[in-house]
Amino acid sequence: MNEETLNLSVRKFLKMVGVKSQHEIEQAVARALAARQIAADAVLPATMTLEVAGLQLKVRFDGEIALE
Repeated sequence: MNEETLNLSVRKFLKMVGVKSQHEIEQAVARALAARQIAADAVLPATMTLEVAGLQLKVRFDGEIALE
């Protein structure tokens, strides 16, 4: 195993997930605000699950997204 290759690969994956996740959340918030489904000062519970099947890894991360 090349640790540098692993590190770079993991970072690349996490960057892609972070950028795409942020984009999806921002679009969903905009739609929900436009439809008046949420308040402009809402605090939304959020969950992210990381799975790596080849490692039998499944980890859940809980947090919140505040709009104001």
